[in-house]
Amino acid sequence: MEQTTRLKLANQDDLVAVRLGVMNPTDVRRLTVENALVDTGATGLCLPAPLINQLGLTPLRKIQAETANGIVTRTIYSEVEYTVLERSDSIRVTDLPDGMPVLLGHMILEALDLCVDMKKGLIHNPAHDGAWMIKIL
Repeated sequence: MEQTTRLKLANQDDLVAVRLGVMNPTDVRRLTVENALVDTGATGLCLPAPLINQLGLTPLRKIQAETANGIVTRTIYSEVEYTVLERSDSIRVTDLPDGMPVLLGHMILEALDLCVDMKKGLIHNPAHDGAWMIKIL
């Protein structure tokens, strides 16, 4: 069963500039994706190129990535702050071809202590009674 969730994104470099007092908070590049696909087979956060451009992310390096269709070259971009179910963290972004859905991988779920319930969808980890716990080992 396919699970989707609401995902809020902000350019991390813009947020740092706001904290340094060199950018107005209203100028931070942000967007909301209403139907990000929760893909436990994916690793991190993968965005199609138009969303990467809208956020103004900077390309950092090329990588080889293993996909269901074989090995492909992808680009890693600068960090975004992401928010899912009112929990936030930051991560570098991997690009996807245009037309692909936003993919939310297992690193996001682990960082935010979320899990997929087949009936309820994406939820806070019930093993922690709704508290946000992270693994540090």
